[in-house]
Amino acid sequence: MSKAHILVVDDEKPIVDIIKFNLEKEGYKVTASYDGEDALNRIKSENYDMVLLDVMLPKIDGFSVCKKVREFSDVPIIMITAKADEVDKVLGLELGADDYITKPFGIRELIARVRANLRRTALSSVQDGKVLKAGALTLNPETFEVKKNGKVVELTVREYELLKFLMSQKGQVFSREELLEKVWGYEYYGDVRTVDVTVRRLREKIEDNPSEPTFILTKRGIGYYFNPNI
Repeated sequence: MSKAHILVVDDEKPIVDIIKFNLEKEGYKVTASYDGEDALNRIKSENYDMVLLDVMLPKIDGFSVCKKVREFSDVPIIMITAKADEVDKVLGLELGADDYITKPFGIRELIARVRANLRRTALSSVQDGKVLKAGALTLNPETFEVKKNGKVVELTVREYELLKFLMSQKGQVFSREELLEKVWGYEYYGDVRTVDVTVRRLREKIEDNPSEPTFILTKRGIGYYFNPNI
């Protein structure tokens, strides 16, 4: 199996060097980039298995890079945010990032998140299971496609995985913590807001009226489930 190729984007070279050293020690191939413009050009011209993307970058900031990348690629993106900026975390997810990690972070946590996201992406690409249908919604695991009324719905890897998981177990309620473990692959690391933001983004793409969802429903005080009556 070929090594996963990870692009690390941060303007602080010492941080990039530390991340690169530790990821390479884990067997990954790592490319470094130090500004948003260069990173965007690299992602357009090369195939990466993951992007670690700092928010504060020269030329083009990380949020803008993330937004632009999502126009042409579903490569997993982990945003690197400042410790105190809670808004940055949510904004990154809203723009299509799969996950985030805050500075200062431990190398063990970083590696755990990288592994979890790469593992889920690999599982997504495996052709498994039958076509899932619910009303106007169809999910085909073989083509990695979601359609609504016959039209393709563009989803990130994590949005697709979450929808697939919930559709395959209609009516079963899962807590945010359970979804972090089962869909994101985290047993310890992770913030439940990641789940909330991903559900909100997913609803905006598949629901006729996201504020009154019919597919993905909320069980107040517990979590989320897929409507068993569709």
